Amino acid sequence: MTYLDFDRLESLDDAAFRAAKPYPWINPAKALTDDGYERLRRTLPHSDRFEQLFGVKRSYGQQSHDRHALDWRPSLDLEQPWRDFVAELHGPRYQAFLRRMFGRGRLALSLHWHYTPRGCSVSPHCDARRKLGSHIFYFNTVEDWDTSWGGETLILDDNGRFDAKSAPRFDDFDRAMPAHSIGNHSLLFARRERSWHGVREIQCPEGSFRKVFIVAINDRLLTSADRTWRRLRGKRVSAY
Repeated sequence: MTYLDFDRLESLDDAAFRAAKPYPWINPAKALTDDGYERLRRTLPHSDRFEQLFGVKRSYGQQSHDRHALDWRPSLDLEQPWRDFVAELHGPRYQAFLRRMFGRGRLALSLHWHYTPRGCSVSPHCDARRKLGSHIFYFNTVEDWDTSWGGETLILDDNGRFDAKSAPRFDDFDRAMPAHSIGNHSLLFARRERSWHGVREIQCPEGSFRKVFIVAINDRLLTSADRTWRRLRGKRVSAY
């Protein structure tokens, strides 16, 4: 079986994606096959394996992005569905899809699970310059999540008013477009100088998590020098 619905991905219009405002983004349903989505959802890594990232200082006065995080690495012990899915992400067909959407020939992926508890948020920010974009897969369903709790990724439009090296609040933006984040939906977006996005404070019950799996699409992976620089700046380091 396959996990990615390649027919669905290959039907997406790359020109429309790149022309989207305020920057390239698309929020398709069923990027994963129905069976594949359920297998992945049932075999998500348990939160006790995650690193707790709370109160980590961010640049430019932005609020910390508090969450539990787990980085994929080749030695990570995963359930078979996730091993197969990761292999598909590194396979030629998904790589060809990304190259078509981003109009780039060179890509490097880093993969992360993020589980976010009650009271936490992702403050408005633009991603690092080495990142070309992200493909976020959402793993909450109507069985375990109420839309009133929040959790949508917001595509934020400042009409070019804010420097990326600043810390605007959600209410400072002219528009906030929520991505569908319940069930088999994903969000693909490209980084631009003002590709602002974030997640408002989550109001789920204690013990619940907003669960996402993120494919970070980079122009390269971190080098040893990159990782040393990030350590000196007090930033989190992952080789992948």
